[in-house]
Amino acid sequence: MDRPRRHFGLVGRDTELAALRTALAEHRLVTVTGVAGVGKSRLALGAVAWPNDGPWEATVRIRWHDGVPAAPWALAARIARALDAATGAYGCSDTPDLPAAMRSLPGGTLLLLLDDVDPVHADCTRLVQSLLMSLPTLQILVTARRPLGLDSEHVLRLAPLETDAPSEGLSPAAELLHAQSVRRGRIMTADRAAVDRICALVEGVPLALELAAAQLEDSTVSRLVARLENGQCWLADPGPRTIRRHRSVRASIGAVHALCEPAVRKVWRRLSVFAESFAEQAAAFVCESTDLAPAEVPPALAELTAIGVLVRQEKPGAVREPRYRMTRAARDFAAERLAAAGESRAAQDRHARHCRSVASVAEALWSTGLQQQAVELVHDEHDDLADLMRRAALHHPYAEIVLETALHLWFWWAAHNRREEGAARLLALLPLLPADSPLTSRGQWLAGWLIAGSDPATSRRLLNLAWPTAVLTGDDALIGRIAHVHGTLAWQHNDLSAAAAHYRHAADTIPGDVPGGPTPTVSLAALAVVQTRTAPSHAARTARQALAQQAGSHDTWATALAHYACALADHHTGHAGRARHRTHRALAHLDARLDAPQAHAALRHLLDHIDQSAPPSPHRRAHPPAARATPEADQPDRREAGQARLETPPAMHDVF
Repeated sequence: MDRPRRHFGLVGRDTELAALRTALAEHRLVTVTGVAGVGKSRLALGAVAWPNDGPWEATVRIRWHDGVPAAPWALAARIARALDAATGAYGCSDTPDLPAAMRSLPGGTLLLLLDDVDPVHADCTRLVQSLLMSLPTLQILVTARRPLGLDSEHVLRLAPLETDAPSEGLSPAAELLHAQSVRRGRIMTADRAAVDRICALVEGVPLALELAAAQLEDSTVSRLVARLENGQCWLADPGPRTIRRHRSVRASIGAVHALCEPAVRKVWRRLSVFAESFAEQAAAFVCESTDLAPAEVPPALAELTAIGVLVRQEKPGAVREPRYRMTRAARDFAAERLAAAGESRAAQDRHARHCRSVASVAEALWSTGLQQQAVELVHDEHDDLADLMRRAALHHPYAEIVLETALHLWFWWAAHNRREEGAARLLALLPLLPADSPLTSRGQWLAGWLIAGSDPATSRRLLNLAWPTAVLTGDDALIGRIAHVHGTLAWQHNDLSAAAAHYRHAADTIPGDVPGGPTPTVSLAALAVVQTRTAPSHAARTARQALAQQAGSHDTWATALAHYACALADHHTGHAGRARHRTHRALAHLDARLDAPQAHAALRHLLDHIDQSAPPSPHRRAHPPAARATPEADQPDRREAGQARLETPPAMHDVF
C-alpha cells in the first residue's frame, strides 16, 4: 500500500486539476483516462493532496508498478489489506478477507485510489462495482488507459499538453520541457521554433517531454529535433526511475503492447505504414493476410482506440465514415515491431496498392462530375499519398505503382494549385521507371504540362519525348493533350496564332470520354481566351461551343474556365453588364460545387477588372508582337484594332 504524498510538477494542468477536484466532489467513482505517459497518476495524486488531505477520513492508494496482470484473488487480497490497514486493524493481514475488511471500515468517507489498473482491468471493474454497492461511504478514484465501463462512472479524459504556443509566452508543453531542463541544471537558449518543434514531435506527452529534457544534458536542441524527426522510441532517461516502463518511450508503449491480444498486435504493427489518418476499409485492406481476416480488424480498431493507440476523428454532422490516426509514439513503436516480424515489405506493398486505388477512385469521381468529393478524398489521403511518393525514391519496385498514382491525380495537381508539387513528384519518378514502361509517355506529358509555366524549356523537352510514343500507339487523347500544352507554351511566348492553332488541334483530337487529363472543354475555353486578342468576334462563339460540350457538362472546373472565356469575350466586345452577370453566376456556381483555387482567382480577378471598367487582357505583356497569319476564324477583328489597351491581369495561361 502506498499512501499519497503532495505531488508537484503539474505544469499546464490547472484546468484539468480543477475539473478532477470538482468531479471528486460530485461523484463516487471517477476514472482518469489517457494515453501512456500523459500524467494520469500525477494528476490523481495532485487532486487528492488537498489541504488537510481532502474531505476524506482516510485515503488509500494501490498501484500496479510492473504492468503484469494479477490473479483475481491477488487483486482482492491487495485491496483487502489496504482497507484493513485503513481501519487500523493490522493483525489480519496474513489472511486478508475482503468482505471482513469492508465491514470493519469506520463510518467516515474513505477514498480508494486504484492507480494504473490496466493489467487487472476486468477484475478491477467487478471489484469496484462490488465495493461501491457494499460501502455507501466509499469513494473510488481510478487511473487507467480506458474507462471501467460502469454506469456510475464519471470519466475524465486527460489529453496531452497543448503544443500550440500563444502569441506571447510558451505553450504548456514548452513550459514543461523548460521546467524539466532547469531542474536538470540546463537553461535552454534555443530559438522558440525548435522548442515548439520538439513539443509537436512528441505530441505534448509529458513523459516524452521529460525524457527529451534528459537528452538535453548531452545534446543540443537542434540535434534533438533532427533525431526526433526519425522517431522517438529511443528517448530514455539515464537516471533511475521508480517505474520501469517510464524509463523510455519504448518501454512505456511496450507495456501497452504487452497487454494486447495477438490479433490486436498484428493490426497495430501493420497500421504503422499509414503516415496519417485512414478509414476502416483501408485498415482492413492493409492488415489482411493469411493469419488475419478482414473481420478481425474492426474490433482491433475499437480496442486500439480505447487504449489510446488510435485517435478516432469524426467531423460533427458528417455522414462519412470516421477516420483513425495513430499517435506518433505508437506508430514508431509499431514500425519497429513490423520490421522485427519481417512484415514491412508486405505491408508497404498493400499500402502502395491502397494509395493507387484511392487515386483511381478520386479520378473516377472527378470524371463523373463528383469533383468536390474527389478533392475531399485526395485531401484526406494526401499525407499518405505524399509519403508513398517519397518512399518510391528509395524502393524502385514501387515506381510504376506510384507513377500511376500520380497520373490519376492530374486534376489535383492542375486544378487545385498543386502544379509545382506534382511536377516535382513526376520528375523524381520518371528516371526510376523501366525503359519499356507504357506509363513513361503519359508521365512526360503531365510533367510537361505542370511545369510549362515555370520551366518552358524542360516542358518542351518532355513533350518532344512523349510525342513519338503517342503517335506510334495512336493515342488520340495523349496527342491532343500534348497539343494543348504546346498551345500554352506558345501563348506564354506571345505567339498567339500558334497558340490558337494548337488549342484548336487539341479540342478536335481529345476524345470527350477519356479520363486522364483535361477534356476538350478546357482546350476550347483556352482558345476562346486567346481569340479575345486575335479574333474577338469569334471568341464568344468558341466559348459557347466550350459550354455546349457534352463531356464538360459535369465538369465544374472546365465549365468555370469556359464561363471565364465567355465573360471575357463579352467584356472585350463592350457588353460589360452581361460580362459582370456571367462572372458573378460562374463564381456562385463554382463556389457551391468545387474548391478550385486557380479558377476562382481568375474569375474574381476578371470581376475586379470589369468593375473598374478596364478591358482586361489575359496575356503577360501589354503590347505583344503582331500575330502571324492565321485561319480566318483567328484573324484579328479590325473593329478592335484601335481599342486602347489598359493594365493587364496576370497571365491566364498558367490556369490552362
